[in-house]
Amino acid sequence: MDKKKKLVLRIMVYSVIAIFLVIACDMRLKVVTYQIETTKTNTNIRLVLLTDLHSERYGQNQSKLLEEIEKANPDIILLGGDLFDDKRKYTNAEILLQNLSSHYVCFYVPGNHEYWSNDIDTMLSIVNSYDIPILNGSNRIVICNGQAINICGLDDPDSISYVSDSVPILTQLNNLEDTTSEDIFSVLLSHRPELAEQYQRFNFDLVLSGHAHGGQWRIPGIINGLYAPNQGLFPKYAGGRYDFEDQTLIVSRGLSRVTTAVPRIFNRPELIIIEITPISNQ
Repeated sequence: MDKKKKLVLRIMVYSVIAIFLVIACDMRLKVVTYQIETTKTNTNIRLVLLTDLHSERYGQNQSKLLEEIEKANPDIILLGGDLFDDKRKYTNAEILLQNLSSHYVCFYVPGNHEYWSNDIDTMLSIVNSYDIPILNGSNRIVICNGQAINICGLDDPDSISYVSDSVPILTQLNNLEDTTSEDIFSVLLSHRPELAEQYQRFNFDLVLSGHAHGGQWRIPGIINGLYAPNQGLFPKYAGGRYDFEDQTLIVSRGLSRVTTAVPRIFNRPELIIIEITPISNQ
């Protein structure tokens, strides 16, 4: 092979590698929509799930993320933990909370990184300052478009190691079970997807989680995730929708892009929209 052909081949190989890396490392925000049909509502309800921001910046004053949320026009925003990070400044998370609280009905549950910071009281004070309810083992009945919906939330299991009066997760679930009804659609907001088998023992229609970061590395259609905290290699609940007999689990791949030691591969950050739509029980 002459020098000219070798040069052309080398350029082609480098070009393929460059294209692969651009696609594999694409960190543009992805909006993913799921539809949940139920006999428990007679009107449409739109939820937005935000998890694992880890104090990430999305443009000036979080403008890029807020623009996508505005397009979604949600009825309720659910903040599923790790909006703050234990090693980064709180500024970006607080800017997001401030803007969301001014325009939307929001609910928040902590994640593990909030507790790992050893500054959980400060973080929760920030959330409280914007009148966003913290559902650490509690619930709220919300009237949305004339329809009642039950929003429940769990504290993070790591709270046991950091807060003296923390309530065990199983106790929280048992208490929340008493708030569920056959007539009202119930949502459980919990940071941890690896507890899916426990959630299925209770009467929640929809469970929303994060934490797994999409398994970090993916091969779409082949491997949904390589590794997730508290699940290990090839996690069962890395990200996406999981339908069980009487319950659906949706796991967000999260919003963080650069806060983990291992880069995300074929694993774009996600904004999750959930459309709850009525179906006839006839």
